[in-house]
Amino acid sequence: MSTTLSSKDAYSLMLKDYPDVMNIDQMCEILGVSTKTGYKLLKNGDVTYIKIGRNYRIPKAHIISYLRVGNEQPSI
Repeated sequence: MSTTLSSKDAYSLMLKDYPDVMNIDQMCEILGVSTKTGYKLLKNGDVTYIKIGRNYRIPKAHIISYLRVGNEQPSI
C-alpha cells in the first residue's frame, strides 16, 4: 500500500529539522543557493520576510509557500 503525501506535508517533513523562523543562512541552505542569491530573493519579494533591526527573519511557512509557487504546473 502506497501513501501519497500532499505537497504541504512533504515540505513540512523536509523542513522538520529547521526552526519555525529562520535566518538568511538557514534559508539559503534549504534552497541550495548562495547568500547573495538569498538576499536577492528577499529584496525582489519572492520570499516574504520580517526585518528585525539589521537581521532578516524568514518564517518557514513563507519558504514553503515560495517552494509551492515555484512548482505549480500551468493549467491548460
